[in-house]
Amino acid sequence: MFPTLLPFLLFAFVASITPGPTNILVLSNSARYGFKAAVPIILGACAGAAAIVLMVGSGFGQSLAHLPKVQTAMQWAGVAWLSYLAWQIFTAPAHAIHPDAPGKRLGLTGAASLQLVNPKTWMMALAVVSVFAGNGEERQSHVVYLSLAFFLISLPCLATWALLGIGSARVFRSAKAMQRFNRCMAGLLLGSTWLSMLL
Repeated sequence: MFPTLLPFLLFAFVASITPGPTNILVLSNSARYGFKAAVPIILGACAGAAAIVLMVGSGFGQSLAHLPKVQTAMQWAGVAWLSYLAWQIFTAPAHAIHPDAPGKRLGLTGAASLQLVNPKTWMMALAVVSVFAGNGEERQSHVVYLSLAFFLISLPCLATWALLGIGSARVFRSAKAMQRFNRCMAGLLLGSTWLSMLL
């Protein structure tokens, strides 16, 4: 489809599966109320994040096509931010996840709204468009593919967190296990980011 699709799929997987506020929200709600209660949150969060990727790509796509130096600067800024995010994940304190972590029961609209007010989601969208959308006439169609791919990849990732919520008392009881998971995800995130620059 386009050269950066494969590294983007890896990035989308890491970004969606890595522990964060949305993942913890899904986990805590499924732990308390069951898998069905987490489904609207999963759909809302995935749709909200994908919509932001599409909005950012649509708003900046045409203007960046006429400003290659700005586009290059944004691309490197995206790589720098994603590399920093990978380091943050790698060095995150080791904490076991507990099903009684604080969290409110939200619906589809609430979960989507959470993405709209989350600055990390906007930064992620800017990085995605800058790093993976590419240049040229096909840039806008790439943004649509990226948005759709992000939605489809994030659905099973958040569903996994919902399943983990049901059995979270056994899965992440050890803080060391959580630390190993974080470091593995950080390595995949860093690899997917820099691989995209070589293609």
